[in-house]
Amino acid sequence: MENALKKLNIAALNEMQEASLKAAKTGKDVILIAPTGSGKTLAFLLPLLSNLKTGVKGVQALVLVPSRELALQIEQVFKQMGTSFKVNCCYGGHAVKVEKNNLAHPPAVLIGTPGRIAYHLEHQNFDESFIETLVLDEFDKSLEFGFENDMSYIIGTLLSLKQRILTSATRLEEIPAFVKLNTPVEVDFSKNLKAKPDLKLKKITAPAADKLDYLFRLLSKIGSKNTLVFCNHRETVDRISDLLFENGLGHDVFHGGMEQFDREKALLKFRNGSHRILITTDLAARGLDIPEVEHIVHYQLPYTEDAYIHRNGRTARMHAKGTAYAILTIEENYKYLPDDIEEEVLDNHYALPEESDWITLYLAHGKKDKINKIDIVGLFLQKGDLARDDLGLIEVKDTTSYVAIKRSKISQLLKKLNGEKIKGKKLKLEVAS
Repeated sequence: MENALKKLNIAALNEMQEASLKAAKTGKDVILIAPTGSGKTLAFLLPLLSNLKTGVKGVQALVLVPSRELALQIEQVFKQMGTSFKVNCCYGGHAVKVEKNNLAHPPAVLIGTPGRIAYHLEHQNFDESFIETLVLDEFDKSLEFGFENDMSYIIGTLLSLKQRILTSATRLEEIPAFVKLNTPVEVDFSKNLKAKPDLKLKKITAPAADKLDYLFRLLSKIGSKNTLVFCNHRETVDRISDLLFENGLGHDVFHGGMEQFDREKALLKFRNGSHRILITTDLAARGLDIPEVEHIVHYQLPYTEDAYIHRNGRTARMHAKGTAYAILTIEENYKYLPDDIEEEVLDNHYALPEESDWITLYLAHGKKDKINKIDIVGLFLQKGDLARDDLGLIEVKDTTSYVAIKRSKISQLLKKLNGEKIKGKKLKLEVAS
């Protein structure tokens, strides 16, 4: 465990993670309730890791999650822990053929969405008889997304289970019987005062017909800070995007109606700083690997207080500060909002924020081509004549890679790398739109 923490650059576990580890060591089932951003991933990965055995040629631990993005995030954290155990991800939108090939050499840890894991079980693409540890991460969200039948089927097939770890950001009134929890130990940090964020709340009162204009002014005033704009509907996300595009304000969008490839690309560009504004639905409220967000804007407030809290949980995480703005019409009244929210005053005009210093390059090469980050760095520094500071975040996927480059260097780089090869293949390189 110490080795894994060292690889993750973590000096010590927080109080919630310590409590979760202690509960898991009893061997009993565990229910972990803790707010977004508190470190739940590590709180279940460490107990899971301690349950793994070398020499077992099958899946030993299964992690079920409500979204593909969360699956990929957990996989990334596990890989960063630097263990000798193989991990794989399965989720809708990912090539079934690739997943079947991966499962032919079974990982010790399998992470996936309930629908895709159920598919692989039905088609007997992996042997479930070795699975002794089951994690149901963001279980409340999985129920909300309608995965109950798939989860029930999966759990019903796991006859060798010894420990279940269920995590949730909110307390559930009742745990469904299909989970088959056996006298679980509860670790509840949902009301942990030490985790109270340093969050400032503000409101903007706008005529209903002018909400889009007020949003544009607010985003211009906020300037070059990482900002999430939340809406209740996909159509609203797209309408806001059209307005920002027409007015030359760089941004990206993220919602469930998009292709998986486009969703991943939007998150990636937000992570690496190419775009600092992301317009989204509640799909981005939790469970995503995105950077520290300084501002949350509720263009439309959610219907429940829980959803409002989860949205705000994207900012003021750990020791950081954040601001959440609510754009309201005079007629709107949400009982969960405090009465004393400060009014944010907006002038009629603000200059457009400057473009980000970064831009994302897309490479049509990835892990399947034996490409890694070191290959990309070497090529870009040596043949592309870049300084190390000109390179930002690099992410290598199965068949593609993405590299953040200083915007001022992009023309020079594309010219210098024209006709070059990487791992013996002609380099296919373009700016990610």
